[in-house]
Amino acid sequence: MPTIVDRRSTRVSGGSKVADPIAINGEIDSTPQKRKLRSSSTTEDSRVTSDLTPSPLKSSPSKWKSPRRCVNDSPKSTPNANRGAKAVNLSKSPVKRRLSESFLEKPMWNPKDMEQLNGVKEALHVSRAPSNLVCREVENNRILEFCKQAVEQEKAGSLYICGCPGTGKSLSMEKVNKVLVNWAEESGFQAPDTLSLNCSSLSNTSDIFGKILDKIKLRRKINSCTSPLQYLQKMFSDKQQSAVTKMLLIVADELDYLITKDRAVLHELFMLTTLPFSRFILIGIANAIDLAEKFLPKLQSLNCKPAVVTFRAYSKDQIISILQQRLKAFPYTVFQPQALELCARKVASASGDMRKALWICRSAIEMLESDIRDSINSLDLPSLHGGVSDQQRDCACDKALIHESNVVRVDHVAIALSKAYRSPVVDTIQSLPQHQQIILCSAVKLFRGKKKDATIGELNISYLDICKSTLIPPAGIMELSSMCRVLGDQGILKLGKAREEKLSRVTLKVDEADITFALQGIRFFRNCLQQS
Repeated sequence: MPTIVDRRSTRVSGGSKVADPIAINGEIDSTPQKRKLRSSSTTEDSRVTSDLTPSPLKSSPSKWKSPRRCVNDSPKSTPNANRGAKAVNLSKSPVKRRLSESFLEKPMWNPKDMEQLNGVKEALHVSRAPSNLVCREVENNRILEFCKQAVEQEKAGSLYICGCPGTGKSLSMEKVNKVLVNWAEESGFQAPDTLSLNCSSLSNTSDIFGKILDKIKLRRKINSCTSPLQYLQKMFSDKQQSAVTKMLLIVADELDYLITKDRAVLHELFMLTTLPFSRFILIGIANAIDLAEKFLPKLQSLNCKPAVVTFRAYSKDQIISILQQRLKAFPYTVFQPQALELCARKVASASGDMRKALWICRSAIEMLESDIRDSINSLDLPSLHGGVSDQQRDCACDKALIHESNVVRVDHVAIALSKAYRSPVVDTIQSLPQHQQIILCSAVKLFRGKKKDATIGELNISYLDICKSTLIPPAGIMELSSMCRVLGDQGILKLGKAREEKLSRVTLKVDEADITFALQGIRFFRNCLQQS
């Protein structure tokens, strides 16, 4: 019976190789080579079986690896070879890189370096305007085309921009204004003057007309008996007077502050763009999406209905793109990809407010700082800003643990999210006296399951058990009843009436999760609530 030889070159215990029967010196050799075995008494059948079936008892320089651990690995391939093949495949793969892959491209940052730390915080600050505004290209193009058309034709017009807070309305308008000025200079048109104002800063709504006159520099020509609005109306009804003025771009932010009972100021402002020789380009910005539905019908009847551009709330993918765009300038990784995704998902589902997402990211970095300070203090090392060399720190701390703790993790973002979106009830519970907190803890334990209410007597039993376990002197049942009334006045408990005080029914009026979250910072409350 002929010996079956594997096509690959395999090693045996003696360290010798079996030659490849397919090609030797460029020629095909069909003669199987004999294998050197330890025992000469081994039969040829056992030799065939050993060649066919890989035995785990064989001594081999490469360890057996399950093919499930890596899709691209073969079971007998060496770890180094597999790692090299992976790197080649990743670098040549045309597949779009995921967030986790981009996370692995950069080295970890060092939050102990104050220059790096301050740089990241500054990049994530709300007041820091990015060089390139992403995820708002469609809205920006619509605004820019509107302004270009008005400048080219020297024709007045009005535009209303609406959207939820933190969706990039004001920032988009700033970018569009800069692009418009550059375009006008390159195209040979006269760039319009710009008046940007926040209507919430006006002491009187009609003051906006005086601000417009101040920008045109005609305030000194007004008679004391003529109001700024009347002068503007007269000026832009006369061709000779309006011809000497440049086009004026008015950006009125927080436009809803101009709404009065009769909405006269708002209507008069938009009607200035309909005058025969008007030189105004009016762009109003407001958070209220339904504001357009309220005042547009009236403006339409006055023949001054503005065009409308709506800024939708940011989605999860858009929030991730904006955060990555702010962090891509740094040559190191600051956030775990899962942490960024958690922040984006929560903010997108709640409001889509990008300012809230930036605040949460900065708060998560502060959580990381706190963790690093605690770890240094626990190791009895000098403070974070102390004059200790890097060599001393490396000797005191395990490098792997430091490397892992240098990025903002999911738990840091989770804490920041809980601070940003927690219920106001949590602050109330955390400010309560200790015994009232114990009563709430007793109620949570008592109402677990299907039970939704209990008597004062039953609540007192649960209250006494917690006091006994924590060695805190308990209050009497009458004092317990009065504390329940106080909690009822604050809207936390609902206390019924009964002939006897201990028979009064008690019900929770707040979510149990809020009580658990509020009390989890105290160890004995946390241990008590974790017990079944």
